[in-house]
Amino acid sequence: MQAFLEFVVKGLVDRPDAVNVTPVDRDGMTVYELRVHPTDIGKVIGKQGTTIHAIRSLLQVGAARKTQRCTLEIVEERPEG
Repeated sequence: MQAFLEFVVKGLVDRPDAVNVTPVDRDGMTVYELRVHPTDIGKVIGKQGTTIHAIRSLLQVGAARKTQRCTLEIVEERPEG
């Protein structure tokens, strides 16, 4: 699932080298933490969240076929200072 997410998100953004997907286990569910360049967050979210909802839906369908539970979270890196 991690490779799928990386493939999809790298195809959407201007800076694919900055895409980072990290799986984290929380209460029996895998949470994929997505980090992208700050200028690409809007492209991943899409208008009114349509893009991120579509990615999450595909992720959940793929996980259900493998009898797994997972979700996707966007982690925004805040500059220090």
